[in-house]
Amino acid sequence: MKLKILFILIFPAFFFSCITQPKSIVYFQDLGKYRQKLQMTSDLEAYEPIIKKYDELLITVAAPVLDQDAVAQFNLPITVYLTQIDTKATNIQQSPSVQTYIVDNSGNINYPVIGRIFLAGLTISQATEHIRDLVSNYIKDPVVNLKIMSFKVTVLGEVMRPGVVPVTQGRLSILDAIGATGDLTIFGDRKNVLLVRENDNGKLDYIRFDLTNSNIFTSPYYYLQQNDKIIVEPNDTKQLESKYSPANNYRLSIFSMVFSALSVIASTTIAIISLHRN
Repeated sequence: MKLKILFILIFPAFFFSCITQPKSIVYFQDLGKYRQKLQMTSDLEAYEPIIKKYDELLITVAAPVLDQDAVAQFNLPITVYLTQIDTKATNIQQSPSVQTYIVDNSGNINYPVIGRIFLAGLTISQATEHIRDLVSNYIKDPVVNLKIMSFKVTVLGEVMRPGVVPVTQGRLSILDAIGATGDLTIFGDRKNVLLVRENDNGKLDYIRFDLTNSNIFTSPYYYLQQNDKIIVEPNDTKQLESKYSPANNYRLSIFSMVFSALSVIASTTIAIISLHRN
């Protein structure tokens, strides 16, 4: 009988001490089982950004020619904006700005000399080569550079600094985007990270990632497209806490601590009494 009472008193203390243990928050946990170097290969072409409707593009053309007028007609003029006027009327500061192209609802841009060019659905390298071929009809050996100026992704949920991440380089991975927002919080569910991507047909794709598994590196969604949304959902602990007010959470925490302490004291007392009687 005494052993049953002792078990009943000790078990709650053990239970409450266990539930306070944090869950594993280690990324790519399966990599630990590989003793040799693990290599993963992927098709980089599949991850190149694709031009979409309403993208803002910066396109410049250059060529090794003496007649710069022939090249200039394929470049939009630089707009100069007045940014500051010195109150003493000694200086006027101006800021140059390069004009860009907007991909319209039909997937075209209106390009100088050539006219409408369909670019939606092409990768950056494909669009660059397409424009170069068209300009080659007017200029010998043109050099074309193309950049998506509106390339950005949004990261929301359980990260340190949720918000918009601008992409200045050619591509951005899901890990880069999460890193740019300060990483997941302790309450972020690393096994349930949601990616929302809008297709050209207006439909949305929903892809879930498990950041504790290295399979993410070979996913075709590992590298992001412009306007992707990453949502880090809260783990079970955070969802449970959200059901209670801060005051209730505090009282529950105090109650758990007091109950655990009383259980330990009671079990110790019973054990001492039992030893003395024996």
